[in-house]
Amino acid sequence: MQPGYNFAWDPNEVAAAVLSKSSWAVLGLTLHIELFTQSHYRESIREDADLSELFKDVFFFHWKEECQHAIMDELEWRRLDAGTSAEARDTAVNELIQLVGAVDAIVQAQADADADYFARTCGRQLSAPEERMTRQTMLEAYRFQYILSGARHPHFAMTLASLTTAAQLQRIHEALAPLAPVPALAAA
Repeated sequence: MQPGYNFAWDPNEVAAAVLSKSSWAVLGLTLHIELFTQSHYRESIREDADLSELFKDVFFFHWKEECQHAIMDELEWRRLDAGTSAEARDTAVNELIQLVGAVDAIVQAQADADADYFARTCGRQLSAPEERMTRQTMLEAYRFQYILSGARHPHFAMTLASLTTAAQLQRIHEALAPLAPVPALAAA
């Protein structure tokens, strides 16, 4: 990356946080990530006529690999779930919510760091409203890309619903609700 750009998270801290959770929660997050990665390819790379064919090819093969990973992880998540007690599953749902919260903390920090970087390098002084809008736009985009697009993926939603109770699923939905942008009110 260019001088002055930084990542607002430490990979070792992220790994420690993930590894502190149950395999059930980690497999849920992993499937979520693999599915949003596939969505990203389909929605922003596959049909883009302006991208080089080599670039598209690299990501096409990455997409294929992620498809294989998603299948294996779903099978493993279901296998693990079959031997999980109701109490352990309830704890694992809380851990999955905590992992998503940890991802959101990373996303928030990175959005702030990237907004700062953009403000320093865009070639002009941003006004206070422009700077706020830049921060908000980056946060919403990152939350969509790294959390909501996976959580809303039809296959993830179906798999999660099949492995949880209605009350557990409701807790997950309630945890995700504050991450979605609030639509702007229409002008009167």
